[in-house]
Amino acid sequence: MQQLKISFIGGGNMAEALIAGLRRAGHEADHICVAEPGEERRKQLAGQYGVRVTAENRAAVTDADMVVLAVKPQQMQVALQGISDAIDANATVVSIAAGLTVAKLASMLGGQAHIVRVMPNTPALVGAGVSVLYSTADEQHRHRAEYLMTACGSAYWLDQEQQMHAVTALSGSGPAYFFLLTEVMEASGVALGLSRELARDLASQTALGAGRMLVESGRPADALRQQVTSPGGTTQAALDMMFREGLPDTVRKALTVACRRSQELAS
Repeated sequence: MQQLKISFIGGGNMAEALIAGLRRAGHEADHICVAEPGEERRKQLAGQYGVRVTAENRAAVTDADMVVLAVKPQQMQVALQGISDAIDANATVVSIAAGLTVAKLASMLGGQAHIVRVMPNTPALVGAGVSVLYSTADEQHRHRAEYLMTACGSAYWLDQEQQMHAVTALSGSGPAYFFLLTEVMEASGVALGLSRELARDLASQTALGAGRMLVESGRPADALRQQVTSPGGTTQAALDMMFREGLPDTVRKALTVACRRSQELAS
C-alpha cells in the first residue's frame, strides 16, 4: 500500500490531515501529489510534507492509483471537468465531499470510476479522526480507501449509503457539539471566578480525559456517567438540572435536524 500513487484534488485542511497521516505511516512523499489552486498553499504543503504539488488537476490524476476528491460539494463539478479521461481505469476514487452520492459522482466522472464515499471528521487533523465509508467497488478499492482513512484515525463501513445522513449528523458534525459544550463549560468556569486560562485548560483536559475513558474502558457512556455520579453530590445536582432543562431531548432534536439537512443537501 505504501507504494500507491495517491493524488489529491484540493489541498484544504482535511486533505492535509490525510497527507500528514500518510507520511506518519511511512508513505513516500514522492508518491503523493496535490492539485491546489493557491500558490501559497502549494508551497506550504510541499515545504512541510515534501509532497509534489501542481495547480493542474489533470496533471495530478494522471497515472495515480488513488484520486482523493477533497473539494467542497459545490466545487466538485468544476474540479472534475476535463479530468475523467485522465484517471486510470483501475484507479480508486475517494470522495470526502458531504452529500454527493456515489451515483452523482459516477455521473460526473463518466460512469466508469471505482468510487468510495467517505464521511471523515476534523479530529483527523490530530490523528484521532473517525471515518465512515461506503462503496459498491470491489475489495481492492475498499482496501485502498481504508488504508488512506486509517492513516489518521479509525474507519467503519456502511452497507447502506442512505445511512450516511445519520453519520453526518453524529460524527461528521459531532466535534462541534463537544466544542460547544467545552466552550460553555469554560465560560461558566470564568463566571464562577476562575481565570480564563485555567478554565480553558480544565474544560479541554476534562473533555480529553472523558473521551479516552469512553474509548479505552470499553464501557458504555451511561455506565461511566453513573460511575462518576455520587447520589446527592455535586455531579448529581448538575445532571438533574440538565435533565430538567431538557438537554438530552435538545441533543436528539439537534442530530435529527442535522440529518434532515444532510438529506436536503443531497437532493
